[in-house]
Amino acid sequence: MKEFGFSRRKLAEEVNKISERIFGRPGAATDRHVRRWLSGQARWPNERYLLPLVEIFDRPPEAMGFVPRGRSSNRMPVPPPMTPGTGEGDDPVKRRLFVFASAAMTVALALGLDETPTVGRLTLTDVARADSKIGRMVFHFNSVGGGALFEVSMGYLDRLRTALDGCTYGPSVEQALHSAISNLCSSAGWAAHDAGQPGQARVLFADALQSALLAGDKRGQARAWSNLSMQARLDGRTRGALRVNRAALDTRQARQDPRIAALLHSRLAIGHARAGDHPAAARSILAAQRAHDRFDTASPAPPWLRFLDGAEISGLAAIAHQAMGQLTEAELATAQALQMLGKGMRRNRAYYGVQLAELQVAQGNLQSAERTASQIDTSALNSQRIADRLATVHRAIAA
Repeated sequence: MKEFGFSRRKLAEEVNKISERIFGRPGAATDRHVRRWLSGQARWPNERYLLPLVEIFDRPPEAMGFVPRGRSSNRMPVPPPMTPGTGEGDDPVKRRLFVFASAAMTVALALGLDETPTVGRLTLTDVARADSKIGRMVFHFNSVGGGALFEVSMGYLDRLRTALDGCTYGPSVEQALHSAISNLCSSAGWAAHDAGQPGQARVLFADALQSALLAGDKRGQARAWSNLSMQARLDGRTRGALRVNRAALDTRQARQDPRIAALLHSRLAIGHARAGDHPAAARSILAAQRAHDRFDTASPAPPWLRFLDGAEISGLAAIAHQAMGQLTEAELATAQALQMLGKGMRRNRAYYGVQLAELQVAQGNLQSAERTASQIDTSALNSQRIADRLATVHRAIAA
């Protein structure tokens, strides 16, 4: 509430307004209800309040501190269907949203993706709303993974591209729209990996770079280059990944923004490690840590970069150590990443939990690996990529 600037009364009013949009009748929340949620007296609110709260704060219920009462509340309720005859149910994006509404804690629930115009005059305000929705998808990705987000984000990408072709707008709006599409393509690419669609990720990362170039968006270009470098590494093209990463570090944005520099140096360290250049990998790890020390904590990072903190830099350093065969150092860095991760970073917590178990298996410490694997919570996570790696760990322990 402090983060979003809500008083108890204002939050109740917002809940009622969104409840009316979802359920077709006004909500009845008061500041008394909010006090009960804050105190923990109401551990799992009625769906008329819970669904609006998920939309307002862009977090699943557990991340807001709510506790399921039992089987009846261990899944998010699904919103009621659209009223027949309104025409709303015919919209392909909205239909896709509700098809996937039961997955990953009702991913992108009531984000209002269908509100972005696809005909008529498009304004900067419309594009700003689209950017806000894309940022909210990033919060969901960090919380529950991208498995279900992939379909939702692809549907929204179709809508933005339709707006690009079907609307009228001025040059500044066109530039902003290309930038929004670039951001969405980059986010959708990561969601594609979680959904087990690496081929789609390659296409989306390339599309992100193209849109960022059309927008003249230097930060979007740096992000796209970083993702393309990571993709090249996953495809086994280590030398290509290094070339792309160096090119990204040479951009003005990377030189001016320590957050982008830290991310690129961290990924460059992994590339050097896999290429067998251990001194260069060590230098890149140190450069990433120094860039992290220069973060301007008073200036908030854009949504897509908020995952990058000391925990993430430690986790990426661990991957570089692992590639160099330094398994003890990799295990220590991974454990440090897990200790530093924020509560809302549930996807990364599972990801680095699996990484820690993998390192323990590789060192023959099966008891520790089994204990680590048993503590990984994937109950509300939607990531095929993480699930497959965890299954491999369990098979290795069993064997």
